[in-house]
Amino acid sequence: MANIGNFKKSGNELQGEIMTLSIQAKGVRIVSEANRSNDKAPSHRVYRNGAEIGAAWSKRSAEGRDYLSIALDDPSFPAPVHASLFRDEDGEGFTLLWSRGHRRNGD
Repeated sequence: MANIGNFKKSGNELQGEIMTLSIQAKGVRIVSEANRSNDKAPSHRVYRNGAEIGAAWSKRSAEGRDYLSIALDDPSFPAPVHASLFRDEDGEGFTLLWSRGHRRNGD
């Protein structure tokens, strides 16, 4: 897994950046979704400069760690980028990890 982003809690949202060879996005916000239509709907939305760039679903790993499964998308991407956001071991921040594996969102 590759670290492609770092976030910190700020009020009721997470704020940070996503950096890859093709994405350099600062000022990214992950905001809890207050009005979910059903249990499969995203639990969070991802924004940059007021535009929605992705969605996230609350998950729990086999080891019992809570995390967000995130799908980022943009018209310039050939396909959505899938990543997982985990709380750092020190509890101060969050790390966005990417791996090439295929995932289905909302499962």
